[in-house]
Amino acid sequence: MIDTYKEQYLEGILTLWNQSAVKTGYKKMDTRSLRQIILDNPYFDPKLALVETEDGKVTGFACGCMGEDLPLGKTSGYITCVILDEEHEDAVHYQLLLSRIEETFAGAGKTQSEVLFFNPMKLPWYIKGTNRHEHNNAPGVFKSSRFYKELFHNGYTERTTEHAMYLNLEQFHIPDTIIEKEKRIQADGYEVTLFDKTIHYQVKEMLDTLNNPLWEEEIIKCTKENIPVLVAARNNKVIGFAGPVIKQENHRGYFTGIGVIKEEEGHGLGTILFYKLCEEEKKAGASYMSLFTGADNKAGKIYEQAGFKVVEKFAVMRKFL
Repeated sequence: MIDTYKEQYLEGILTLWNQSAVKTGYKKMDTRSLRQIILDNPYFDPKLALVETEDGKVTGFACGCMGEDLPLGKTSGYITCVILDEEHEDAVHYQLLLSRIEETFAGAGKTQSEVLFFNPMKLPWYIKGTNRHEHNNAPGVFKSSRFYKELFHNGYTERTTEHAMYLNLEQFHIPDTIIEKEKRIQADGYEVTLFDKTIHYQVKEMLDTLNNPLWEEEIIKCTKENIPVLVAARNNKVIGFAGPVIKQENHRGYFTGIGVIKEEEGHGLGTILFYKLCEEEKKAGASYMSLFTGADNKAGKIYEQAGFKVVEKFAVMRKFL
């Protein structure tokens, strides 16, 4: 039987998650985190939270979300997860749950179903080979998972691969080559430093140029609330950023992204921004950093030079409804 979410299913969903989703790589949940991430999320809709049961036991859970104000929200719905227990993890049950969510998307006028990092329900996952170091969001579907294969079978195409990368900050330091590079750009009138709202300007214009709505929302908020953000500037005009600098409760160095406007590329500003971001995160007490980037993104080379390693691969996927 497939039903929409009701409170009576809460414990069964938790049990299923901690037995099946954790095997895929997701972080273990408790009642508080399940509510925080999914059930109390402003975009939660019971019609898009499906519970499969057999003889009173929860055997499957699927969740999606929609929002007109989300990136692509006018045309797309987001698939958050489809979790099945070992006995029911087969093509039939995946198809049943996926089709129900897709029907709801279509009924709301959506033309696309997405597995994408813009999903506001951010599912944390453990980084393999570490002492439960975690990343705060899965940017797609684990390419090593059965769900990845079933999405293909149900008409989804892979748009891109996202590489999840990791660095233990314990031994991190800025090499002399980067220090020398910073001296050279300073001689040309550039600086890379922490944002100071009393002297730096045109943050919004810089972010508009980079055309990433998540960056714009978060970085502008941080600059207004005095949360540290690194900027690249020339004559105090902001032309790039990295950050924000935040040590999370799990000791991860959190940040949203890094970018430099196209007109100012070629000076090494992105590289300097990133190295100084790692340094600032370490100063703030973070013990590690993790990030994801497109497999073809040139910035991946900067991350690798700083010591980051690829630890997981995710697929961003889409189906036209």
